[in-house]
Amino acid sequence: MFRRKALDDQTPAALLFAGPALLGLTLFIAVPFLLAVVLAFTNLRLGSPLPLEFVGLKQFARIFSDPGFRRALFNNMMFAVVVVPLQTGIALGLALLLNHGLRGTVVFRTLFFMPVVFPMSLVAVIWILIYAPGASGMMNAFLEMITWGAWQPRDFLRDPWLALPALMLLSVWQGAGFQMVILLAGLQSVPEELYQAAALDGAGRWPQFLHVTLPQLRNPLIFVVLVTTILAFRLFDQVQLMTRGGPQDATTVVMFETVQAAFTRQQVARACAMAVVFFIIVLFITWLQRRLLRQQSEVA
Repeated sequence: MFRRKALDDQTPAALLFAGPALLGLTLFIAVPFLLAVVLAFTNLRLGSPLPLEFVGLKQFARIFSDPGFRRALFNNMMFAVVVVPLQTGIALGLALLLNHGLRGTVVFRTLFFMPVVFPMSLVAVIWILIYAPGASGMMNAFLEMITWGAWQPRDFLRDPWLALPALMLLSVWQGAGFQMVILLAGLQSVPEELYQAAALDGAGRWPQFLHVTLPQLRNPLIFVVLVTTILAFRLFDQVQLMTRGGPQDATTVVMFETVQAAFTRQQVARACAMAVVFFIIVLFITWLQRRLLRQQSEVA
């Protein structure tokens, strides 16, 4: 009873401190999303002389029958399927290396994390130079060197088969440092006694990694995978700055299609319908990931 009364006494102070954050979430996230949901059921188009009308599910039927939207959704799926496990695996490997107390750990940790704090406009300019076509381009020169001249120079950002993988490589490089810091913090919180007990039982490095490190990293790994998945589906900056959805729609993604519909073609209702569908898809994938990871933990 006294504990409940103490919590009730702290409620006004908690609301006071949380108030600005809740107000910001309401004004800049909840209200715009609800407005987008309402507009998705209309025929709103900027500059159109037609009156605003309620059209029901017509906008949703139109976007699902649009090959461009389906291609954008497929590209988003492919990007997430490749980037999330690859980026997580690289970040885990870097975290394991830095956790061994190597000389210069602070320097390497800083270097690995630096791409995360760089603005995407700067990162895009750097990688446009790296992907420069012709034999003088850094990526072409590197691939030609390691293949002993067998590699023929390619224009990565204008090749329909290489443009999306080029964006994937950039994103893995730019985001692995963030995951590494989270996983490194998780590794440093693992009790040393667990490794000592495993060593006394005769477990080598690999069994220790499977039966001690990974179970102890469960929560950081879940957080990293969920955040990386959400960021992978929010892909926009790289596409806008480097490829503009090309070549031949090879890198068009849902957020790019949504922005093009809203601000280039002025189809506001269509863009709102895309945003709502995309939100539901990402929400479902996030829920599915959490459920599958929870079930695997219960089985283990």
